[in-house]
This record gives sequence, structure tokens and C-alpha cells, in this order.
Amino acid sequence: MATWFDESRLDDAAVLEADDHVLRLLAESGARVRRTSGEAAEATAQAVARAEDLGRPRAVIAAGPDSRLLRAVLEPWCPVPFVAWPAPGLPGWAGSLDLVVVLAPDGADSGTASAVAEAVRRGCQLVVACPPTSMVAEHAAGRWSTILPTTARDQLATAVALLEYLDRVSLGPRADADQVAEALDAVAIACSPHRDLAVNPAKMLAIALADANPVVWGGSVLAARAARRVAESIRRSTGRTALAGDAEHLLPVIEAARQRNVFDDPFGDDAGERRPMLLVLDDGSEDAVVREQRGRLLAAAAERRVRVETVTADAPTEVARYAYLSLSGAYAAEYLRIGFVED
Repeated sequence: MATWFDESRLDDAAVLEADDHVLRLLAESGARVRRTSGEAAEATAQAVARAEDLGRPRAVIAAGPDSRLLRAVLEPWCPVPFVAWPAPGLPGWAGSLDLVVVLAPDGADSGTASAVAEAVRRGCQLVVACPPTSMVAEHAAGRWSTILPTTARDQLATAVALLEYLDRVSLGPRADADQVAEALDAVAIACSPHRDLAVNPAKMLAIALADANPVVWGGSVLAARAARRVAESIRRSTGRTALAGDAEHLLPVIEAARQRNVFDDPFGDDAGERRPMLLVLDDGSEDAVVREQRGRLLAAAAERRVRVETVTADAPTEVARYAYLSLSGAYAAEYLRIGFVED
């Protein structure tokens, strides 16, 4: 069955009302971050006091399948050796001198529970952000354990609560929950369904994505992580292809695009062809390598006449910029899904 994109649906009040449950979930992202930070505040203070007594750990281990987000934040910054360990269990060398941190938004993953139980058995310092009555929390009980209670079951909100702790013990970058929430609120206001597509960046991006195969790139470690989240959102919402990766992985896709001619027949056999579209997630990084990679991608896109769209994050911290980019892409993916109709 053929599908086509009807941009008028993005300003149709009845259509948007039918999708209100998803759009409202996106709009409440900032509120979930604030609420989760407040829930964990007392336990965070206790964990900080304990860390001051124990001193700086030999290494930090982020355990569990959600450790990849922590890796993106901590690897460029952490002043002690850091390892992300998404598999069940812990590295063989982990012991009482090491800090194990765990994100468990649902608290129901058996592999994460196994890693937490092993950390307790080995006497590791352990800080777990999870629902207080979950399976992971039950396995985390121990002398050197702290549970940061979270109930939102939201990965970003749970991560911010844990990153606030790491910030306060000088093991991670600045991660102010209020600033992250403000960045998310700014996206929710700009991309609100009540703003028409002429002034709504997410709706305009959805229109650009409608007839393209998106190629999503972010230069810094966190922007690259956001790119993968945005591509995942597009695939999940529409079932269409969306790629994210490093510059050297995306360049062949752009360079293989058919060269467009200004004299091509807009109604010819190739009129319905979906070409690549480069979506750049810009978090303001001025690293020389990032600038060089961006230049190569933009030059290749210009040569092959590939459309380029840019989402720019304006927020004071790295984590807030990551949140801004991720939520902007999630809104665009949802509007893309809303716009598609079947014949």
C-alpha cells in the first residue's frame, strides 16, 4: 500500500489531538528531569558525604545496558580510568577500590541486577539510580551501596540524577538538572503542536525528512550519541531507513547519491526517488577534528546536491545540549509519523 506525506496534517487540530498522548509525553521531558532530581536529592547528598569519606576511587565502572549514555558523557572527562560494561557481570579486576554506577530506569533487567549483586559481593562502592522497589534495588542492598530513587522510568531523567552525583564528587562534567530541564522546556515550546509549521522547527524538519533517507551526524561524542537516538526515533516512528554514524561511515552514502541536474524532469521516472539528506546535530563543539569532519561532509553534500539541515543546540552544559538535540529529533520523528497517510 502506497504512503504519501500530507503536511497539512501537521496543523490539523483533530489529527494532533489524536496523537496528544505521545506529544504530551515529549513535552513533559523537562518536568520528569526536575521531578527525578528532586526524588533523588536526599540520597545524592548521602552518597556525596560517603564519597568524601572514602576518597577518590581507583576507577569508575558504568554497568548495565544503559551504560552507553554514561560512556558518552564521562569518557572525555572522567579524571580516573573509566569503563562502560553493558554485559552482565563486572570486569574481573573490579573490587573495593572501584566505584560502580548503574542506570536502571525500569529496574527490571536481570542482567543489570546480576551486575549490581556482583558489585555488592565484591565490596565495590555502588551507586544505582533505579525505582526503589524494583528488582535491581533489591539486589543493590549492601554496606557500600546507595540507591538514588527514581520513578519516572525515563532514561535521560535517570541519567541526569546519577550525573549530578558524579558532578558533585568531581568525577563527571557539570550536570545541572535545572539547566537540562530548561533546555528540554525550550524544545517543547518551540516544537509545540500549537505552533504552525511556518515557525515550528520540528514540523519543518519533518517536511524535509518526508521524501529523503536521513543521514544523521553529530561531531562531538555526545552529539554523535544524540544522532544515534534521533535515527532510532525516525526508524521506530516510521519504519523508514535512517542512518547515524561517524563521518567516514556516512561519506560513502552521500558520495554515492546520484548527481542531480537542474533540468531533470520533476515528473519523470526518478521523481519519487528518496535521496540522502544530511542532518547535522551541532552542539557548538569547536574541536579541530569535528570542524574537519563537518567540512568534509558539507563539501560532499554540496558536490552531490544533497540537502543539508542543521539542528543547533543552545544550552549551557554538554548534557543539556545533548538533551536539546535528542528531543528536537524526537519531535521531528513524531511529526513525520503524523504526516504520513496511506492510500
